[in-house]
Amino acid sequence: MTLIPTQITLRGLPPSDDLESDIRERVAWLEQFYVGIVRCRVVIELPHRHRRDGRHVHVRIELTVPGAPPIVASHEPSLHGRLKDVEEEEHHKESEVESVHRYAAVAIREAFDAARRRLEDFAREQRGTVKTHEVPAHGEVVELERADGYGFIQAGENRVYFHRASVLDDAFDDLTIGTPVAFTEEQGEKGPQASTVRILGKHHYVAP
Repeated sequence: MTLIPTQITLRGLPPSDDLESDIRERVAWLEQFYVGIVRCRVVIELPHRHRRDGRHVHVRIELTVPGAPPIVASHEPSLHGRLKDVEEEEHHKESEVESVHRYAAVAIREAFDAARRRLEDFAREQRGTVKTHEVPAHGEVVELERADGYGFIQAGENRVYFHRASVLDDAFDDLTIGTPVAFTEEQGEKGPQASTVRILGKHHYVAP
């Protein structure tokens, strides 16, 4: 079992020893790809209006590593791909809780796969095989859907989706329309999305 300090937060999901055990085993697994992880934080969330449908589970993993910003990986819900495959594999009736936990387990696996890729990239960068370092983009919040836990950032001509799990320091509820933010962009299934969002003080904000 991993010795990496790990914080696990479930929002909208019933507690599960199996899920927690799976997460801790996967944190230990990540050490194969980078030795030196200081801390891991995992947030699993099922938005309120989707509490009866586990296919909408969000997972966010934040890894603290020495001398660098946190490494963040996330899983956004999809009705396609592996989640659909898992649904088709199940032919027997199951309880609502079992269904939610089953989808959560798949989302956790995909999020940790993404975290592994990020760690591998980070390790290559530290070895000097990657010379460039991505500079966070800047923008401001232009839309918020608090009930579902997501919003959009306007950065120049780009409009970028973000989920509350991507906002650092659990600061989603502090956001308002016009809040300046720095973010790291990645390509999601439906277009650009922010993998990390950090609130900026106005004196730090640089207009795009």
